[in-house]
Amino acid sequence: MQTKIEKIDSQSVLVLKNIQDQAMDQLDFLSFREKLSYANISHHEKRKEWASSRMAIKEAMDALNIPYPGFFKDEHGKSQVMKGGGQVSLSHTQGYAGAIFHRDLPVGIDMDLVREKILRIGFRFLDQKELDFLEKDPVHYTMAWSAKESIFKCQGKKGVSFRENILLEPFEPDAQLIKGKIRGTEFADHHYQVRVEKIQDVILTYTIW
Repeated sequence: MQTKIEKIDSQSVLVLKNIQDQAMDQLDFLSFREKLSYANISHHEKRKEWASSRMAIKEAMDALNIPYPGFFKDEHGKSQVMKGGGQVSLSHTQGYAGAIFHRDLPVGIDMDLVREKILRIGFRFLDQKELDFLEKDPVHYTMAWSAKESIFKCQGKKGVSFRENILLEPFEPDAQLIKGKIRGTEFADHHYQVRVEKIQDVILTYTIW
């Protein structure tokens, strides 16, 4: 896979890119503020991840015929549009970068490499009800982690605990949709739907409406 562009609906687009295939000399579209941020990243791989994520969101907006406005992170660490409307979320993991853009509604995307060690730390981010239905399978656990990460990014505020505040409904290891909600905060009873895809040894999740 080099680049995947998926129009989720008339208002939103998902783009995935293979980081190693990206040319780092095609960044003229970045805002001045973003160019400064890029120049301050010293680690080579981090630079490629950052740039590939921006190229992904540029292509998502191109698919919706929206000019690239530039983005910044707010006080909660959520990416925001510099000017104009729309909602964005970015993610990257080993080898891949992804972005999702919606004209109006908040969005969240996450990508995670499946690793065995997640089985040892499940108690840190999973409610007991979730531990009861999840199989002792790193893929199943990574799906749960990634879905919670996408929900967390979508709601966009700090202070929300994965274990205490984000609760997922039971789902199978081959599920393509995970449902969850935020509880015990000002966002209580806000329900989310998260789409799931497996790309080799990477789990991709993103919120849909």
